[in-house]
Amino acid sequence: MASPRHNSRLPACGEVDGDGDGDVRAMQQGATLHKVRSSHWKRPRFFQLQEDGRNIWYRSHKPGQHRSSFSISEVEAVREGHQSEILQSIADQFPADRCFTLVFRGRRGNLDLVAESGREAGHWVRGLRKLIEADRNMDQREKLDHWISDWFQKADKDKDGRMNFKEVRELLKMMNVNMNEDHSLRLFKMADKSQSSTLEGEEFVLFYKALTKRDDVQELFTHLSADGETLTLEEFAGFLQSEQGEPREEAETNAKDLITRYEPSETARRLYALTLDGFLMYLCSPEGSIFELRHGPVYQDMSQPLCHYFISSSHNTYLLEDQLRGHSSVEGYIRALKKGCRCVEVDTWDGPHQEPVVYHGHTLTSKILFKDVIAAVNTYAFTVSEFPVIVSIENHCRLEQQQVMAHHLRSILGDKLLTCPLEGSPPNALPSPQDLRRKVLVKGKRIGWLEGSGQALDEGSEEEEEVGETEEENGRNGTRRRGKIHSSKQQLSRELSDCVVYCKTVPFHSFKHSRAHYKFYEISSFTESKARKLVREYGGEFVRHNTWQLSRVYPSGLRTDSSNFHPQDMWNSGCQIVALNFQSAGEEMDLNDGRFSPNGHCGYLLKPVFMRSPSGTFHPDRPQTSTAYRPLNLTIQVISGQQLPKVTNSKPGWIVDPLVRVEIHGVAMDNAKLETKYIDNNGFNPVWGETLRFTVHVPDLALVRFLVEDYDLASKNDFVGQFTLPLTSMKEGYRHVPLLSQDGTPLTPASLFVHVTMLPPADT
Repeated sequence: MASPRHNSRLPACGEVDGDGDGDVRAMQQGATLHKVRSSHWKRPRFFQLQEDGRNIWYRSHKPGQHRSSFSISEVEAVREGHQSEILQSIADQFPADRCFTLVFRGRRGNLDLVAESGREAGHWVRGLRKLIEADRNMDQREKLDHWISDWFQKADKDKDGRMNFKEVRELLKMMNVNMNEDHSLRLFKMADKSQSSTLEGEEFVLFYKALTKRDDVQELFTHLSADGETLTLEEFAGFLQSEQGEPREEAETNAKDLITRYEPSETARRLYALTLDGFLMYLCSPEGSIFELRHGPVYQDMSQPLCHYFISSSHNTYLLEDQLRGHSSVEGYIRALKKGCRCVEVDTWDGPHQEPVVYHGHTLTSKILFKDVIAAVNTYAFTVSEFPVIVSIENHCRLEQQQVMAHHLRSILGDKLLTCPLEGSPPNALPSPQDLRRKVLVKGKRIGWLEGSGQALDEGSEEEEEVGETEEENGRNGTRRRGKIHSSKQQLSRELSDCVVYCKTVPFHSFKHSRAHYKFYEISSFTESKARKLVREYGGEFVRHNTWQLSRVYPSGLRTDSSNFHPQDMWNSGCQIVALNFQSAGEEMDLNDGRFSPNGHCGYLLKPVFMRSPSGTFHPDRPQTSTAYRPLNLTIQVISGQQLPKVTNSKPGWIVDPLVRVEIHGVAMDNAKLETKYIDNNGFNPVWGETLRFTVHVPDLALVRFLVEDYDLASKNDFVGQFTLPLTSMKEGYRHVPLLSQDGTPLTPASLFVHVTMLPPADT
């Protein structure tokens, strides 16, 4: 974590919240808002923005009730009016101008609220949006100032604007550090310039700077600097070139730019020199991150056929929980699409009043209307990515309601819905994501061939597809075999069929059959077990099959808890649509998020070149036989950690014993895990200084996952934080690794400090 600027102080309330703003002032005065959980559950709560302008607390009107709180940084968006299913259900009770919804980051549920008046709701909607925007626009120094201020306010128990030594001792435990009392007292007295036996304002900043002194960075800085005081332009440019991997011709220009942006001393900036504070600010900046900045926006070729890309894909998208009793919601589609997901699943069944419904059939999951799902897709499909969205329809409806589905698709999506082949596209190959920008593709059955021959598929073939596509579960304990429900006489409406263009579902028989009967617009789906068997027995053929045709892999129906399979094996075989339960956090979703973190989070990632040629020789179990074989030696020195969070639901006073595990996920021979020792009672600034070494045989497919855990001798280690990224998007040199929560949200300012080296093996 970077140290505060030289003139650091605790930020004033007005600077944080815009004290002159009427909306924010109204929020600080507080208001009674009705918290709504259902059409029958509505409770008044008093909400108030705190003086720091960053936290909101609310409490029940009942005596003795504890108050709850949340930070502005946790809120992703504010939706006005009846823009949630819950608020829609009470639309006849409360007008839209009094209603709004807070959308939180990660998997936390939304907060639906109703104000006493439209004017009051307006204050909160506008005020929240201003505060959210201000929070997003804060630079690194401002974020640090506010982080320090937050800790000060948490520790200042009596709210007198000062902290005595007892409060400081409690603060240290809150900050995850078990410091010797004598040492903490020395730091306290050093910072207490007024000798008042309390810390206030700038004195607390001094205490924080002493607490966060980075000996690891000081040692590196001293090694690089000739005078030990500053880095000259030449010294800093040399560091960027030799350690950070910057091209020689760009190093000096980049050094000047970085000094201008991150050096806090005006005198040093004029001399194009970097002080220790400026060097630390650079190391903690996006330019000092382990993630390659150039891979942040869309940078890949998006003009290749659709089958040449990995596609971020969701399974049972409508579910927010498990697939037996869980809640179905359009919010599942909104969340997935806003994470860059480009393939969503819709299970449709006959509903009342001729309106198809979406739910996990023959279970106790709740139901939502098909038309509401398509409306959500229409609204959110292209808010994050302009590249095509695939709506994978698992159709269980009768003919009449299929026609209703087709009507909703066309009337709601309008021109976004692709209903015929693109003009100018090759007649025998899938169009590209670039060609299909802002288009919605329907994946499902289709009558006849796309070429217009009019030759219909026979009924038996259609039914076999239904079984192969949707057979998921054994019929015990409330589970089901959904593919057996319909008779072989089930019909497909021409209207719904005509909505399917480039993603016509067909059953998979064999790779030989696929080669003989190949049609570029067809797609086959596989359960995870079927796909795993094909990967194991026909790995090379599976890779080649996926160079010309789309494949979708989905979790076993036995995963009633909506858990996920390991997606890496499927990517290793070139499967494009590896569908995961986005609602379930864990290692598998960490890998999916990491896989699709580059290329603008657009949901499409170009497969390596050796996985795009039908004549390729790549085999995931024998990568050495490929002409593209380019192994490398990866060395990661885990140096230190900064401001690690406490374990969720830990006991009061509990301090973590952190260790770092570095995992490589790739082809079978690359999968590896190495870890550091654990550090006793220090989650604030642990130092490991350990070096971990790996050989990676297929770097283009490898993901690197940094995992921090709280060591426990008696039970399973607890999760602290993680960060996952493709090896090809990882930068060499001295880098900070930002840590994410189990929900994938940033744990700012928690990070790891590492040094990365990537070199070809000595014998190559």
